[in-house]
Amino acid sequence: MFSLPKNATIIEVGPRDGLQNEGKLVKTKDKLQFIDALQQAGIHEMELTSFVSPKWVPQMADAKEIVAGTKKMGRQFVLTPNKLGIDTALESDAQSLAVFVGVSDTFNKKNINKTTQESMDALKPLVLELKKQGIFVRACISTAFYCPFEGAIAPEATIALCREFVDWGVDELSVADTIGMANPKESYDLFNQLVQEFPEILIAAHFHDTRRMALANIVSALQAGVTRFDASAGGLGGCPFAPGATGNVATEDVVNMLHRMNVQTGIDLDLLCVAIKTIEPHVTNPVTTGMYTLYKNRS
Repeated sequence: MFSLPKNATIIEVGPRDGLQNEGKLVKTKDKLQFIDALQQAGIHEMELTSFVSPKWVPQMADAKEIVAGTKKMGRQFVLTPNKLGIDTALESDAQSLAVFVGVSDTFNKKNINKTTQESMDALKPLVLELKKQGIFVRACISTAFYCPFEGAIAPEATIALCREFVDWGVDELSVADTIGMANPKESYDLFNQLVQEFPEILIAAHFHDTRRMALANIVSALQAGVTRFDASAGGLGGCPFAPGATGNVATEDVVNMLHRMNVQTGIDLDLLCVAIKTIEPHVTNPVTTGMYTLYKNRS
């Protein structure tokens, strides 16, 4: 039986994941205008920025200014790779933090120069301390399906990593198809197992659209019981440490699909396209996603 929920939540990752790999530096004021327009469209959960070294990700050098300049509305995540990032984020009054690790050792080494186990060993005391302080912690699980260097990832490896985070008390797992190789069956199977094993934990699905299967994978995840999805307005983004990874699934295409299936998101599709219009002049490539193209042709 084809069963779908009545509501789903979109976590907008455009301001962080969407822009981090953009070759042209986007001005802080333009990022803030983009974020404000996304909020006006009804998006209340968002990845704002990341507290990482500007040497490695120059686009995120204005993290403090972004947090300070964003209207406090809903849950606003900042990505924090280590203790320095966490401390700086907390000093900037960030309330919801995201940590990340790749299931694949090779990906993790190329991303942050640590094995997966070394990353987990370093993160554990940090996450436990954050939970003592009552901070919302999101664990982002990269290469949950496939790795650009190692190929297919065993579902058991992804589930074991998620289990470790759950044992530490994280509030949410964001499970990513980092290079967009997963198919709908793999999506259903993995998320069904995660939902069954961790019924008390928020679980989000994060799909890239490299092979144009992200929307189908979202439907499969919905059927498995997932109701939270990361998406990027305009389909912006792509991991700088994952060769071949194209943009995230486009928020506007996800919202359109969900609404047409009577799954409500609380997001105004026209205002979402207005938000994309504000950032499009500041990114290198034109936005050519389905719903945004229709919006431009209509307006």
